[in-house]
Amino acid sequence: YFQKAHVSYPPKDIALLAFKKEQHLELWAKDIQSHWHYIRTYELTASSGRLGPKLREHDRQIPEGVYRVTMFNPYSQMHLSMQINYPNQFDRLHALRDGRTKLGGDIFLHGKNLSVGCLAIGDKAIDQMFTLVRRVGLAHTKVIIAPNDLRVQKPLTSRIAQPHWIDDLYHEISTELSLFQKRKISNYG
Repeated sequence: YFQKAHVSYPPKDIALLAFKKEQHLELWAKDIQSHWHYIRTYELTASSGRLGPKLREHDRQIPEGVYRVTMFNPYSQMHLSMQINYPNQFDRLHALRDGRTKLGGDIFLHGKNLSVGCLAIGDKAIDQMFTLVRRVGLAHTKVIIAPNDLRVQKPLTSRIAQPHWIDDLYHEISTELSLFQKRKISNYG
């Protein structure tokens, strides 16, 4: 996949773009010239919650925002897993302003086909992703989780019962996604 995209392996940086409505995760890699290249798409094998950000512990929501991978778990019950830094600074700041506590945590990108707030991509995909992130490094891996592909349409999240700051969140996500030129994907190669 990297050779086909004309990107050396391992690349300098990678980005994982997860789209909840579309139920897939796109892998992008940055070459030596600092250009982002699409590598491939992985289907999510399970999902939970609805469109919209994670607001509290046990809400079964997959978070939305710009995250980093912080830890590898080779002993995961979900085959392999990598922890995402939810809640990040944006999540904590808005929770503090809202007076919310108990935001939850332990959000992972993992194998198998079960989700209670995590991104499940199946065992074969997590085998590839785990190895790739180990080679690229935690500091060089970005995870962007969006309600839908904000590069091609406005947020599809219902406005009912959403926090007042949701427009700020979607602006941040849209700004990050603008670095990744949308391309037609005819298959999940």
